Amino acid sequence: MTTTTADGVGFRSERGPILIALMLSTGLVAIDSTIVATAVPSIVNDIGGFASFPWLFSAYLLAQAVSVPIYAKLSDMVGRKPIILLGIGLFLVGSILCGIAWSMPALIAFRVLQGLGAGAVQPVAITIAGDIYTLTERAKVQGYLASVWAISSVVGPTLGGVFSSLGVWRGIFLVNIPLCLLAAWMLLKSFHENIERVKHRVDYAGAVLLTISLTSIILGALEGGQAWAWDSPLSIGIFVIGALTLTIFVFVERKAAEPVLPPWVFSRRLLATTALISFGVGAAMLGLTSYVPTFLEGSLSTSPILAGLALAALTLGWPISASQSGRFYLRIGFKRTALIGISITALGAAVLALTAATPNVLLVALSCFIVGLGLGLVATPTLIAAQSSVGWSERGVVTGTNLFTRSIGSAIGVAVFGAIANAIYASTPNGTTDHHTIISASGAVFLAVLVVAVLTVVAVIAMPPAAPAETAAEVTPSESS
Repeated sequence: MTTTTADGVGFRSERGPILIALMLSTGLVAIDSTIVATAVPSIVNDIGGFASFPWLFSAYLLAQAVSVPIYAKLSDMVGRKPIILLGIGLFLVGSILCGIAWSMPALIAFRVLQGLGAGAVQPVAITIAGDIYTLTERAKVQGYLASVWAISSVVGPTLGGVFSSLGVWRGIFLVNIPLCLLAAWMLLKSFHENIERVKHRVDYAGAVLLTISLTSIILGALEGGQAWAWDSPLSIGIFVIGALTLTIFVFVERKAAEPVLPPWVFSRRLLATTALISFGVGAAMLGLTSYVPTFLEGSLSTSPILAGLALAALTLGWPISASQSGRFYLRIGFKRTALIGISITALGAAVLALTAATPNVLLVALSCFIVGLGLGLVATPTLIAAQSSVGWSERGVVTGTNLFTRSIGSAIGVAVFGAIANAIYASTPNGTTDHHTIISASGAVFLAVLVVAVLTVVAVIAMPPAAPAETAAEVTPSESS
């Protein structure tokens, strides 16, 4: 066991190569979540399958979300390094196969493989950062990782558009090859762990039950009201399967020697409340991501590029506040910092909801920036609070649970917001979606995002008021060289 080396947080420090590798790994997931959207017309023109193309996103998100808790647990059992390398490897193979896909069904199947890789990369990268950096350093490091998402929100769609305009949409997947190889090489060279090798009992039953349950619930939330009606036998059956297998999973986990999702994660007040907060963050984030561009394009005939830049203000505000959040929580604690952040988030959402009737691009961009600032002060401190409250052997599960609940919040949020918008569309004559209908539907969604922010305030208030000094010791079995 070794303590974290205090040699600075910069890229030229001893841990700099590891940080760069983590940013590269995170960038793979971040860019891939945005680069495909602008290439869809070219993909459909080449291999067909227009009716099925939404599954390019749903399949990826589903595979990523359901695998996060499993990878997180495995990283606590066998170490971070083999799991993140496995994730990069799966993402690499999935990207290569996507690049040579011959049909839409094949491309969707290969996107599942990419999603399984992403499910390992994102949570383990954040966990490694929690391992090798001290409490005072983590906010700045999380800001670096968050900045990757901000950059990707602009670079991803731009690259997708470039490849599409050149008629080489397969390049959006093949570009991942050098990035995967570089990230893996840097991790192999720079990141080493001292892991005590012990025999573990893998919770296969729990992993299978959790996968079936989450797949059913997330699939039902993503496709309900879209691919099938909410009250259809198929929709009801999917949710029944999800609820049934989830119930069985809870009983199995109580008796498992090493449960994949330990019950203590939700029995500890700090971990339970931060998980709820992460759920709210995911719902609010996806609510704006899904509807701000449509709102601007439909109400003001704004170009997709300008609408995307307005939304990018959200992902710009997040890393700015995330990187500075350490100055707040080290002085006033995690809870007060998160309360300030969620209040700022609610303010930005309120401005969006109140001004939706009179659309303005600059005002929308400013509101998104405010929301981003708020979310950065919520997501980062609560994640670090959860990580810091446990030792190395539990940190992977805690980090994975936080990100997993954010994914669940995103999926359910999209479903609820979609139902709200569709109800307004359905109330118009012949279900038309004219200028006024889009404004009304978007305004209702923004109001729903405000409600989510207010409910998240309640979860923040319920957090125990532990100061950073009261959290677990900064001892890990990780070395930086």
